[in-house]
Amino acid sequence: MASDQLLLWVVFNVFVIGILVLDLGVFHRKAHAVSLREALAWSCVWVSVALLFALGVYYVRGGEKALEFITGYLIEWSLSVDNLFVFLVIFSYFAVPAIYQHRLLFWGILGALILRAIFIATGTALLSKFHWMMYVFGVFLVFTGIKLLFAGEGKVEPEKNPAVRLVRRFMNLTPSFEGQRFFVRKGGRLWATPLFLVLVVVETTDVIFAVDSIPAIFAITLDPFIVYTSNVFAILGLRALFFLLAGVMGTFRYLKVGLSFVLCFVGVKMTIVDFYKIPIGVSLGVIGTILAVSILASRFISPKEKEVEPAPV
Repeated sequence: MASDQLLLWVVFNVFVIGILVLDLGVFHRKAHAVSLREALAWSCVWVSVALLFALGVYYVRGGEKALEFITGYLIEWSLSVDNLFVFLVIFSYFAVPAIYQHRLLFWGILGALILRAIFIATGTALLSKFHWMMYVFGVFLVFTGIKLLFAGEGKVEPEKNPAVRLVRRFMNLTPSFEGQRFFVRKGGRLWATPLFLVLVVVETTDVIFAVDSIPAIFAITLDPFIVYTSNVFAILGLRALFFLLAGVMGTFRYLKVGLSFVLCFVGVKMTIVDFYKIPIGVSLGVIGTILAVSILASRFISPKEKEVEPAPV
């Protein structure tokens, strides 16, 4: 790795760590329920920072790389929106108090950043040594997109999560939440709290999400820096987006359809890369149009109501 590239990696990661420390240590030092206004403000902040970073990429590495970043960011951001439905179910299942949800998402996202970095490094190594893996990723994305299109509403069952079973088997669990702490010491023994159990579910769920999202962005670019940074910015804005959309997630009924088409598109893009390389500008336009149409359809097309048969007299 060249010295200038190494410097970019170091500076970016120091920047991210600084933001996370500032976020938890200053802005959200005291646990509180995040209001809609606060969530909207932070969502605007994260999107603005991502766009400013894209502008920096434009000046440092050119317009092509900037478009790759924006397209990758859009894909990861849209996939994250779908993931928020699952997080909402998990929080409801474990009855996580609203004042602890931000802290929980903070540590969940910190773990997600580490996991994504490992996934990206592995994917980059595989694609650089085995070009045929590009076709494997492409076919996998097309299969995932078709499966997502025809799949019904999946039922989230945290208690069946293998990691949850391991925690319950090998660790002592307190019967109730202990403030915003993940561990407490009682009677000379270390106890895990239900908040830690939820964190385990969130982290293991993110591994499943990464299996779809990481191959998807490799269809846009093989530049590990662009892949990593677009993932990071999408994940950083996930917390604010969760609290912003928590009350209206049910209205995005056609987003899953849009995401299925996005996954199929990027999958096809990967499988035909040796025959025809779809321009990055076209990819951005196609993905943006698909997502816009799915959101507008969710807004203006009402679901068909099931006909209720009259009760027998």
